[in-house]
Amino acid sequence: MKYIDFDEKRSMDLVLLGRIAIDFNPVDYFHPLSESTTFKKYVGGSPANTAIGVSRHGLKAGFIGKVSDDQFGEYVVDVFKKEDIDTSHITKCVNGEKLGLTFTEILSPTESSILMYRNCIADLQLSTEDVDEEYIKNAKALLISGTALAASPSREAALKAMMLAKKNNTRIIFDIDYRAYNWKNDDEISIYYAMVAREADIIMGSREEFNLTEKLIEPGRTDEESAAAWQAENAKIVVIKHGKKGSTAYLKDGASFSIKPFPVEALKSFGGGDGYASAFLYGVFQGWDIMECLEFGSAEAAMMVRSHSSSEELPDTEAVRAFIKETKEKYGKMIARV
Repeated sequence: MKYIDFDEKRSMDLVLLGRIAIDFNPVDYFHPLSESTTFKKYVGGSPANTAIGVSRHGLKAGFIGKVSDDQFGEYVVDVFKKEDIDTSHITKCVNGEKLGLTFTEILSPTESSILMYRNCIADLQLSTEDVDEEYIKNAKALLISGTALAASPSREAALKAMMLAKKNNTRIIFDIDYRAYNWKNDDEISIYYAMVAREADIIMGSREEFNLTEKLIEPGRTDEESAAAWQAENAKIVVIKHGKKGSTAYLKDGASFSIKPFPVEALKSFGGGDGYASAFLYGVFQGWDIMECLEFGSAEAAMMVRSHSSSEELPDTEAVRAFIKETKEKYGKMIARV
């Protein structure tokens, strides 16, 4: 079932805009970060991970972003090229700004933390000059990550991309993707998140992220009230996530569908969200029933919390299907359905 109409004549399925970073995940996990001595390097950043994820499902993805003019910048672009992601609109910084570095602490399968280095950061140097109307016009959808709105000039670049997408009937997906770094205060967050949410066809975020978005509008909304309010603007699908309690997709016609997480032996408590987004959006692009989209997203999220990386181990479509089949055979057919 098609919940959103995409222009099938366009050459790219999805263009993503926002953060490309590098993750350093400890190999000697289940220790405090202060005691970890060995790390493995991966591409990181929510929109970068999602770009890899949708590409592995066969969608044609492109990226608008900024990277450092050094070996790490070359590394992330090379990874994108190997994943068949278009890199023609990823440009290098000219004033020495560096890619963000994320060191993760894996204390237990349920207790993790993230230490980010984001001073003089490359991804927030994206400017309006880097945003090309023709590139957005040739995509079925544009995904904006909320982190891109944290500071100028990236903030204006993201808003320009949103306006061009609206002008050219390119569908807008808003992954709220809140990170505390670089924001000055909660009012600022609410102002810019709400600007994009009002124009988005799909909005995805946690309850906490929706609370931040709605702080200056109407704080204290329930999930149902949030979904109805954004659908009164432009949204066709609103996905609100509650971590271990599962997630719910709210549709424009008032229907809602919920799913619980798949049971899995987790390695870490982060990385599931980007897998969820990759698989859920793939289902939407394929025109699947919304419960199939939710199930696929929930399954890929489970696969990623048992994986060491948030990008390198993202699965392809057949791997997710195999995981769903195996898990249902082990725990029961409807294990993830509410």
